Parts: sequence; structure tokens; C-alpha cells
Amino acid sequence: MQIPQLIKQQSPFVSLEFFPPKKQEEWPGFLDAARELQQLRPLFASVTYGAGGSTQSNTLEICEQLIRTCGFEIMPHLTGVAADQGKIDGFLDAIQSLGIENVLALRGDRPAGFTGTDGELFATFPHASDLVAYIRKHNPNLAIGVAGFPEAHAEAPSFAADLKVMQRKVACGADFIITQLYFDNRVYFDYVERLRERGVTVPVIPGVLPIRSLASLRFTLQLCNARVPGQLINGLMKANEQGGAKAVYEIGVAYAREQVKGLLAGGAPGVHLYTLNKADMCLEVMDGLL
Repeated sequence: MQIPQLIKQQSPFVSLEFFPPKKQEEWPGFLDAARELQQLRPLFASVTYGAGGSTQSNTLEICEQLIRTCGFEIMPHLTGVAADQGKIDGFLDAIQSLGIENVLALRGDRPAGFTGTDGELFATFPHASDLVAYIRKHNPNLAIGVAGFPEAHAEAPSFAADLKVMQRKVACGADFIITQLYFDNRVYFDYVERLRERGVTVPVIPGVLPIRSLASLRFTLQLCNARVPGQLINGLMKANEQGGAKAVYEIGVAYAREQVKGLLAGGAPGVHLYTLNKADMCLEVMDGLL
């Protein structure tokens, strides 16, 4: 079923994001974690695609495995970077053959070590909106999600310019928005309000990353421009000094729980958890909240 229809039927909800393990020997453990997360009854699960489509085949196989073993409603990511129309058509045909009715359309990041030009990478789909328009025209039966950046995309010249980009994505056919991670709920609610003022009325699903460790936080912040509140940083550093990794983990759970509570209380339609392919923390964060 398409995600916008599911949202109308069930709110609040939790949804999950997974990434395809690169090594085959990691797949059994990954699927065990996914099975554990079945108890959250997620509205849907998204599966990432990789820079330049580097994990495309893994994405398709993981989608199939999650459907078969967990019964999840699946939304694969799809990037336009380094893709031509034939590649996009092949992927869309493949997911629809699996019964998938949703896709997250992204411009995509430059592959690590790429030495060419942006003109080469983004020749066919320079922007996410171009990919959205293409999918909407050629696959009108698919629901299309897009990424939102409550603190603006790292390449945006201004926050206002980034909001215009989102307006364009929706005008081209996007049905809902999933936000990049952030750590201050005021950022999310301000973002939604600004979009509504610009006539963007599609659902905006907040993305939440429970902080598992200082190392995972550092790695994540290298990939996005989310700001971490000073109070949270101080709490994590103090916890690490006094109790080590276990104490950091507990702070991460507690903070994410409060973040989810505040989002749902404030009227967010649900929350999208970045799982890092782990079940334990997500289960603790969501325990009793839905």
C-alpha cells in the first residue's frame, strides 16, 4: 500500500530505516535484528541505496528479504547520481515486480574518491526534483517520498533557498517528506511551519537518530550538517568520562525517547528511526510510546 494512505489509517506511527550490509556473512544478523523490530509494527521500512547506486543489487535483495521474512511495507531509496533513464527504469521495474508501491527519490551524494565533474554525475538528473518528475510521469502508480533538511542542505546557499527546493520537489510530484536527522525538536516544528506557509501540505515525517556511541555520532555528523545542542554534547561527554560506553548508550536512549515524546505530543504524524541496523536501542526508545 502507498505510504500516504497508510499514514491516514495509522497515526502516530513508527517507521524504520535500514542499510544493506555489504558482506553476505552479515546478512543473517541483519535479518535477526529486523525480525526483532517487527514487534514495533512499523508503518514501513526504508532501505538505502548507496552513493552512486553502489549497493543497488543489495538494496533489491534486502527489500525482497524484508518483505518475505518480516512482512514490512518497503520503501527503497533511489538516487539520480550517475544514473541514466535506463538504469532508473530498470530499478523501478524491479521494485514493482516485488509489489513495492513506494520509493524515496534522492539526488544522491558524490561517490567517495570520485574525481570527475558534477556534470558527469548529474547529467540526467541534476536535482532530486528532476528524478521526482521523471518517476511521477513514467510510474504514476508509485508514491514518492523525498528528503527534507530542517537545518538546510549543506550545499544550500540559504535556508530560504532550501525551502524553495522542497517546494519544487512537491510541485514535481512528491507525496511526503522524511527529514534528515536533527537533535532539537524546535527545528522540526519550525521547518514544518515554514513549509506550510509556502503551501507545502504533504506529510512531513521527522527522522530521529538515537545516539548509540560517541563514535557513531561522529561518523553520522560527517555525513550531514545536523547541529548537536551543547547540553547534549556535555551530557554525552560527562557520561563517557564517568561510565564509559554503557553510560553514553543510556543517555542516547533517554534523549531519543524524550525527542519522540515531544514530536508525537506536538502533532508529528509519526517518527522515522534511523536504526543503524540494530534492534535493541530502537526497542528501548519506543517502549510504551505507541
